Amino acid sequence: MRFRGLVYRAHNPQWSWTPLSGEGARRHGGRFNQRGISALYTSLTVLTAIREAQPLGRPIQPLTLCAYEVDAEPVFDALDEEQCLAFDIEEADLACHSWEAEMLAGSVPASQALANRLIEAGYVGMRVRSFAIGSSLDDINLVTWKWSASRPARLTLVDDEGRLSGR
Repeated sequence: MRFRGLVYRAHNPQWSWTPLSGEGARRHGGRFNQRGISALYTSLTVLTAIREAQPLGRPIQPLTLCAYEVDAEPVFDALDEEQCLAFDIEEADLACHSWEAEMLAGSVPASQALANRLIEAGYVGMRVRSFAIGSSLDDINLVTWKWSASRPARLTLVDDEGRLSGR
């Protein structure tokens, strides 16, 4: 599918000065990327982005909220049951609640293995529901593994006033 629209990310301020780098995910790994693979985790709403960045039970930590304009394809739609069936993807592969523990133990969690398969198949990203604590089925994320300033995987920071670029 082709994804076009605005997405949001609540960055740790450590990465806010390089909001297009994917460096944090590359260094540390994430639910849908192994260490060494850059990824941008974004959400379709501001509240979902904040939920993703602030685990419940902890006090709110400083964040830098950014918006991005996206026009990218092909994007795998994990909300589409037929696409999931075609790739033999189950809900447990997406949710993969133990992904972090598995990764830290040295294995490749099902969610990262799934992302590897999608990247190998040529997908630049995936639309997937949020699995953050407190999220609902309406909370949707867009994870991108490949992006640039132009199509077919255009992802640009909305920063008309140059607040992050130092202009």
